[in-house]
Amino acid sequence: MIELKDVHKAFGANRVLRGVNLSITGGQSMVIIGGSGTGKSVLLKCILGLVHPDAGQILLDGEDAARAEREAFLARFGMLFQGGALFDSLRVWENVAFRLLRGLKARPKAEARAIAIEKLRRVGLRAQVADLYPAELSGGMQKRVGLARAIAAEPEIIFFDEPTTGLDPIMAGVINELIREIVVEMGATAMTITHDMSSVRAIADRVAMLHDGVIQWTGPIAEMDTASDPYLQQFIHGRATGPIEAVR
Repeated sequence: MIELKDVHKAFGANRVLRGVNLSITGGQSMVIIGGSGTGKSVLLKCILGLVHPDAGQILLDGEDAARAEREAFLARFGMLFQGGALFDSLRVWENVAFRLLRGLKARPKAEARAIAIEKLRRVGLRAQVADLYPAELSGGMQKRVGLARAIAAEPEIIFFDEPTTGLDPIMAGVINELIREIVVEMGATAMTITHDMSSVRAIADRVAMLHDGVIQWTGPIAEMDTASDPYLQQFIHGRATGPIEAVR
């Protein structure tokens, strides 16, 4: 469904992506791993068109994403942001229904609210939460609201940006389980960027490791632990010594 061909992106002298090649099959959950500052978020933004690659091509169902009509293109995606990215001035249900209330296919307010409440229930939140503001929620509840918003418009493709950052281990496990269940239920294509190995093992069908601007290794989750790539093994086991230099 998504294919990246020799994608490059630099910011001044900082060459972040140096020829990324990656294919993501429809209906699968792909997890991109790699250390902080390796370009995972830049890669995601390139796919969405928020950042334009300097070279290379990004295809969606075989069509050049750069030439797609923007509203129709973005309508295919849902996104769970790392920090939640909820609008403080909007009630919870208005955050969840944000897309539903806007654009060419905007829904009536009552219908959008009903959908939002149903999606909140799907992520384990009661209807009473709908009329609260984000500041009245815990971090884990805010993350669930972000997940409800990501799936509100029934997208074909869902991106998860560090979905468990800032959560305790129990809540992180809950979020991982919800992500896996929802992706399977919806038959969606998922792409997650994370350095949390518990998330990787919980939600991935396939894994790709981004290091030094290229995909260092990619393969099924079942082959990750036995793969011979030294970069991958150092990263997944958190070893201080190896080909990846620790920044001091």
